[in-house]
Amino acid sequence: MSTIPTPPATAAVEAPRMPQSPDLLAERLARLKSDFPDLFTDEGRLNPAELQRLVGEGESERYEFRWHGKGEAKRRAFMPTTAALNYDASRSMNPDQARGNLIIEGENLEVLKLLLSSYRGQVKCIYIDPPYNTGKDFVYSDNYTQDKRPYWEQTGVTEGGVKVDTNAQADGRYHSNWLNMIYPRLLVARQLLREDGVVMVSIDDYEIDNLRRTMDEAFGEENHVATLVWEKGRKNDAKLFSVGHEYMAVYAKDLQALKDAKTIWREAKPGAKEIWDEYVRLRKTHGESDLAIEADLTEWFRNLPAGHASKRLARYRRVDSNGPWRDRDISWPGGGGPRYDVLHKDTGLPCKVPERGWGISAPDEMQRQIDLDLIVFRADHTEPPFRKAHLRPVADELDPENGLDEEDENATADPDDAGLAMQVRGSCIYKQSQVAVKALRKLMGAKVFPNPKDYEELAKLIQYVTGGDPCALVLDFFGGSGSTAHAVLKLNREDGGNRQFVTVQLPEEIKPKEAAYKQGYRKISDITIDRVKRVIAGTGDKPQPLDAGFKVFSLVKSNFPRVEFAPDPDKTEAENLIALKAYIQAKEASLFNVLPRELIQDEVFLKCGFQLDYQLERVTELTGNEVWRVSDSQATPRTAVVCFDTQLTAVTLDWFKAQTGRVILLEAALDTTMKWNLRHTLGARFIAF
Repeated sequence: MSTIPTPPATAAVEAPRMPQSPDLLAERLARLKSDFPDLFTDEGRLNPAELQRLVGEGESERYEFRWHGKGEAKRRAFMPTTAALNYDASRSMNPDQARGNLIIEGENLEVLKLLLSSYRGQVKCIYIDPPYNTGKDFVYSDNYTQDKRPYWEQTGVTEGGVKVDTNAQADGRYHSNWLNMIYPRLLVARQLLREDGVVMVSIDDYEIDNLRRTMDEAFGEENHVATLVWEKGRKNDAKLFSVGHEYMAVYAKDLQALKDAKTIWREAKPGAKEIWDEYVRLRKTHGESDLAIEADLTEWFRNLPAGHASKRLARYRRVDSNGPWRDRDISWPGGGGPRYDVLHKDTGLPCKVPERGWGISAPDEMQRQIDLDLIVFRADHTEPPFRKAHLRPVADELDPENGLDEEDENATADPDDAGLAMQVRGSCIYKQSQVAVKALRKLMGAKVFPNPKDYEELAKLIQYVTGGDPCALVLDFFGGSGSTAHAVLKLNREDGGNRQFVTVQLPEEIKPKEAAYKQGYRKISDITIDRVKRVIAGTGDKPQPLDAGFKVFSLVKSNFPRVEFAPDPDKTEAENLIALKAYIQAKEASLFNVLPRELIQDEVFLKCGFQLDYQLERVTELTGNEVWRVSDSQATPRTAVVCFDTQLTAVTLDWFKAQTGRVILLEAALDTTMKWNLRHTLGARFIAF
């Protein structure tokens, strides 16, 4: 029977390390050294001179976007954090039904770094509505120094809130302050996106130019998708022009990846669902009589009120077994289409070829569509036939190689025959801002938040840019009133999807004079949480609760002991060493005798790459220690065995050595020999905190 050797007398013992988020600076340097070792010295340090020669020494005149503090802002983005997230059961709702939904209260740059360990490359869509830098809005003070004291104390305010700064235009660094806030957050956020992920950022005139340049740098100018304009209403008291619009910058993480995957974004035409519902009702009434349905459907269109969305689709008044349809041009858009004979079904003679050529690429494809009853012939062959365009397209109604007529150049036939008529979105959104204000006031019972984003429009945008992915993970790290979370819940209710939201909101204090304070709210994050609770509980006279929930986490300093010992200059080195050992023992004892272990495991699992919806299963075969199997619900689930006991039996230790996966233990449970043996047997699969 083989035995694990004891460590040699000279074996180095690793010092306990503070659990932290990924060190992006170290990762970038390691990747650079791996790909370009010639840029480093013999001692392994980056050689700036070699790097300068690589990019062209002396090249001083070039386009560059610079501002005061940019270098420090970038450095902050890639520095790791030792902070932690603590679960708050009292503020969560239906945690067993959360399915990954999170509301995180805390400074968002630190939170984003913490999420990197387990959510990197997992987020499909990011939407944020950051402060607009109007001089009245705050700019985040990135002064969260984890190794000193909690950030709400460090900023010099009460524990119930955090410091916020105004950013007056008289300040010479007015734009720089805002850029130093947004830049590091965008750099970290990009790491969280999937390769086919999309980020959308709302902004107004004050910083739209700077935002575009910053996003060009963080995401790549080549990944800019569009800049949308959201017209929210006209101000009649304006002296020159009424500026009632905002912008939304849309970027892909990798636009080329979307193109390579032949990604097409489309949405249902407004009013299409109402037409289909009326058709279904009429089909039940009239059975197989298409003519009777056509007559009643025509009358239904005629009686619709002016401005009704369905009225614009009144051409879908013809009916066959596949539902409402309208006529569609059969010629090739732009001209130059193919020319071949199409025999008329009655006369047997070739039909007239459209001047622009046939809009269907080949005779066999034309015949296929004729067989599907998708081609309608005229009275005789002297005129070209036309195509049917169904409200709910028939499967394979359009071959992707065929052209679209000019009127429908922004339309597509959904390959899923359950889809209604689809269209591409334009770059302008027209929706009064007061609609969102009134909706939130009705939900909350009072006006508790200024200028909330319209959750209905956000729901449409999220569904659009995610391709209707029913399992998309959506992140908003400027959570505000919770509009993004509301939008995700709305989408899931409508289509039965399982999209997840992660919302991050700073615990910004609400001033006593504000309406929200009078309603009992003390922090903006209180409004965020309460709004989502109300949405899940249901609204109206007959509320229908949603099958959903969420977990609340708060940003805190690490739950692990930290060395805050200061030597006494009046004592000898030996006396200070004894005092240090006593200090460490007291710290370790306080960790396990005072703090709930649930707090420790949340921090450990997150920093070991487990998402916060992890599951634990007790290992019942071991009785001497409490050992668990941990896993999460990622596409490729992560697994490990873990024990938080401070003493391990010999049986438990031998069991850990035989494991083939990751093993997570506490430093306090291991002496030097145990730790060396586990490292020798398990290698990198052994993790100690």
